[in-house]
Amino acid sequence: MARYLDPRSDLVFKRVFGEHPDLAKSFLNALMPLPPNRQIVEIDYLPSEMVPTDAMQKRNSIVDVRCTDNYGRQFIIEMQMYWTPGFIQRLVLNASKAYTRQDYESGAYKMLKPVYALAILNENFEEETEEFYHLFEIINRNNPNEKIGEMEFVFVELLKFKPKTVAEKNMMVLWLRFLKETHGEHEMPPELTENPDIKKALDLCREVAFTRAELFAYEEFWDSVWSEKTLMEGKYELGMEKGMAEGRAKGLAEGRAKGLAEGRAEGRAEGEKTKALEIARKLQLAGIPVEQITSITGLSEEEIVKQAVIGGEPA
Repeated sequence: MARYLDPRSDLVFKRVFGEHPDLAKSFLNALMPLPPNRQIVEIDYLPSEMVPTDAMQKRNSIVDVRCTDNYGRQFIIEMQMYWTPGFIQRLVLNASKAYTRQDYESGAYKMLKPVYALAILNENFEEETEEFYHLFEIINRNNPNEKIGEMEFVFVELLKFKPKTVAEKNMMVLWLRFLKETHGEHEMPPELTENPDIKKALDLCREVAFTRAELFAYEEFWDSVWSEKTLMEGKYELGMEKGMAEGRAKGLAEGRAKGLAEGRAEGRAEGEKTKALEIARKLQLAGIPVEQITSITGLSEEEIVKQAVIGGEPA
């Protein structure tokens, strides 16, 4: 029974898709929405230094499998181990730089070729839907059939992906099953091993195909992934707790301020009422009719009658 390394890791992903153009071609043709008459025929790898590097992001995502095809189109393949807030912006920046750095004669913009970005996500980012495949294009909102095909982005949420049947042999299904099921020591299912492209990729993932130094780097990669993931989750939880604490403190402060304001308002109102009653009492002693006292003080007749003076004291 063979033992396989996980192809989602940096080392193995690049071994499979960054060193074997036939497998990268098969993978892209299966997952990208390319019309039958525009399928990729040949692939040439482009320098990885063209892709922006980020010390924090680089450890946990692969952004350096980049290639061009027989039509001159450029493809960026990325494996994102966990979701980060700036992921989409970084991928758009990647594709934009790939588009603008093409070689073309000054002013000959029609020579620019489209750029396609394929991101395989090991976590979910669209919680509102069960769909695992997301295609983003530049379209006319009033007429979606009108498109600017210079850039397209495909996001695949690997955790949501589930084949309809185990016997399904669609190439997209087989490649996603390869990414999701290849790890550890077990027998791979025949629907995977019987396909020549998947079989070749599986052989490249066998543990015996790697040196001791490469196996050490493989373990180091996963250690860094889980450490970074734990750190980010800790920051998120800390931020949530801090936000809740700040919210509670703000609520208490607002409550105290509101209570103080209401108390002051009630105090002023009671003071004004007491003053009005005192004036009404004095007007009563002076023999002023109740109707006039009501007009002067704003008190009701009932309130004034309660202040009726009997023997010099309020009743």
